[in-house]
Amino acid sequence: MSDRTANAPAAAGPRRRNAIRAERLARKQQARNRYLDCLAYLGARVAVTFLEMLGQTVGYALADVVGAALYHLDRRHRERALGHLRMSFPHWSEQKIRRVAKASIRNMVCMGLELFLAPRCICPETWRRYIRLTNMSQVIRILVEQKTPLVLVTGHFGNWELAGYFSAVIGLRTYTVARRLDNPYLNDFIFSVRERAGQKMIYKRGAAKAVDQALEKRQAVSVVCDQDAGRRGVFVDFFGRPASTFKSIALMAMQFDAPIAVVCCRRLGRRFSFEIFAQQIIHPHQWSERDDPLRWITQEYTHALEQAVRAQPDQYFWMHRRWKHRPPDQERGEDGIA
Repeated sequence: MSDRTANAPAAAGPRRRNAIRAERLARKQQARNRYLDCLAYLGARVAVTFLEMLGQTVGYALADVVGAALYHLDRRHRERALGHLRMSFPHWSEQKIRRVAKASIRNMVCMGLELFLAPRCICPETWRRYIRLTNMSQVIRILVEQKTPLVLVTGHFGNWELAGYFSAVIGLRTYTVARRLDNPYLNDFIFSVRERAGQKMIYKRGAAKAVDQALEKRQAVSVVCDQDAGRRGVFVDFFGRPASTFKSIALMAMQFDAPIAVVCCRRLGRRFSFEIFAQQIIHPHQWSERDDPLRWITQEYTHALEQAVRAQPDQYFWMHRRWKHRPPDQERGEDGIA
């Protein structure tokens, strides 16, 4: 018997013990995560209750305080936002960059507040008090007539969740593709708020079949278009730098001959008041004769989003790692900053 064969059982022993130890650690971590998830869910429910008692004015005042605290305490996201802003607006002063970065973090806090204010404020009888529509007549006509499918794209700008919720409230049926939250309790809670209004949700993982079925029925599908797509994405210009972008939006539009509407929702002032606007509508005839329609479509809606962000940069999600992956001939920036 060789030494290798003789030592096999002895070697298997430590490996087995390590596997058992890792399994036990995973179980403890899973139990701990469930405990933390429950605490986060209960905290959210308590916060919602207090917000309902305190009202909008106090809610937005608290959002200011929490946003300022996060800006100072969350160094990683603060530095990422500052880095992205410096590269996107190289002519800005450092003071302005810091002011916009702080406002960007506040915008995220306000989004959480507004998610729970929406059911109380936005209904068929009252939505006009809080929402102004700009350049939306063509989009609404497509949604109502249902003569063609429609791809609605938006970005991490303003309150990007609110447009889909609003369309459901007024009876315009759309399907929203969204990622399942890591916390299952918060996921069910937040998604139930959306679905009670009539918004149809499609989980991002395994969404292809459901999306195809919706577009085949000439429905509208809403997606966020400014997420990093990794090394396999198509790189298009966004604020002067190549940004990896998913090909799926252009492929959907090309497959179903569907117009693409770039729709954004920005906050007006420091209260529950919004403008929902169509920044651009891209029609099939515009790409039908292009040499590379996939790249042209992707660049076109990305440029439209950039124009919306440039008009109100303090409402963009600059902490997002939009430029995480770089083209093969470029080095990756620290913490996704590029």
